[in-house]
Amino acid sequence: MTFNRRIFRAASLLFFVMTALWSVPSARAVPSYARQTGQACAMCHVALPELTPFGREFKINGYVQGGGTELQWLPPIAAMIQTSFNNTGSAQSSPPEHVGPNNNLSLDQASLFYAGAIWQDQGLGAFIQSTYNGVARQIHWDNSDIRWAAQDTLFGSDLTVGATLNNNPSVEDPWNTTPAWRYPFFSSFIAPVPSASAAALVDNNVSQQVLGLGTYAWWNHLVYAEFTGYYTLSNDTLRTLGIAPNAGNTIAGIAPYWRLAVEPKWDEHSLEFGTFGMYGNVYPQKINTNGQDNLTDVGFDAQYQFNGVRDQIGVQASYIWQHRNNDASVPLGLAANQTDDLRLTRVKASYFYEHTYGVNVSYFNYSGTPDALFYGSGTPGGSFSGSPNSDGWIFEANYLPFSNGGPSFWPWLNFRVGLQYTLYTRFNGGTQNFDGFGRNASQNNTFFLYVLTAF
Repeated sequence: MTFNRRIFRAASLLFFVMTALWSVPSARAVPSYARQTGQACAMCHVALPELTPFGREFKINGYVQGGGTELQWLPPIAAMIQTSFNNTGSAQSSPPEHVGPNNNLSLDQASLFYAGAIWQDQGLGAFIQSTYNGVARQIHWDNSDIRWAAQDTLFGSDLTVGATLNNNPSVEDPWNTTPAWRYPFFSSFIAPVPSASAAALVDNNVSQQVLGLGTYAWWNHLVYAEFTGYYTLSNDTLRTLGIAPNAGNTIAGIAPYWRLAVEPKWDEHSLEFGTFGMYGNVYPQKINTNGQDNLTDVGFDAQYQFNGVRDQIGVQASYIWQHRNNDASVPLGLAANQTDDLRLTRVKASYFYEHTYGVNVSYFNYSGTPDALFYGSGTPGGSFSGSPNSDGWIFEANYLPFSNGGPSFWPWLNFRVGLQYTLYTRFNGGTQNFDGFGRNASQNNTFFLYVLTAF
């Protein structure tokens, strides 16, 4: 099937879905939060899950703001289902288990949330997610953040101080520039992705495998500062939570994570710029017999938003640099170099009309020190050159019919349709024959049509 025919068929399917929904009145935000606050989705989100300044304040203040009047006796429980169609430029020789080499319809995830106040008067709330991964066919503990917040004043200006208990560095962050919540917000569970080794420690490398306890402050609705320490959960705990205990690295002791950001706002505009990072000693591949590797991640980010009544414009950018000392990996035969550097860059621009119709364009670039053992692979899809260098573009169109108010039968329903195309200009160090088995970067280009429903 040619690329044009694939696009035509997917566009036809998207048109059918949009037409079927055209006459349905719109609904409200992330369901349990919307029910708790009585606000429409567009108050907290540019488009689910990207936050507005109001949404960031809601999160920083502990997920406890009230104002809703309907069904307040219900606990703040919500659910989400994501289904998709996936197509790559060429069939995969080693696709994930349970799926075909190409053109897959998939139940990506079905999630259950506790999202809202735990003890409203005391500023205690939570975002706790459990997910069934339909591709891996496994239930697991997903992104979670329990936090407490209190309000005071400092130098005559508002001050919010809080504490967070979470399981993924940056999942507690209120901006959509740090790894846990940055774009792409939704992506294929099936398509090939660049080497898993080409990820910084802070870049979802230990997500759901750790527990972090930290504190933060938000002064004058302008300056945000946070410090959190993370440690790796035991193998028995990870198995209980549905996480493979042999996945990723084990943090030796406590790994500190820091965050500093400034967000000036005027009229309908907001601008954020900041820094974040993480430092840790790790046992590579959880092997603790040869000492530890040392990882230092330093990130910088910036965001601009215009949140007009009709038009919403956003630009987000992030850069992460990692320096890695492979003191344990070298004697274990996992790395060829004593030190490796890695650089991760992402930029995204978006436009939404009435929080309903939107387009996103994103550029990404991974680059770093070639390492024949750390990045190299003798299998299809690996890096024949031992290089982590990958880059490309993501183009996406969205339809969110339920952002501004909703159907009487369940006014908190939320819905997002996305038509996304990922174009690789380089993959795992090469454009042509990057894995030594004849596969080209363009053969991993991914066409991804997804439908997400939250209720």
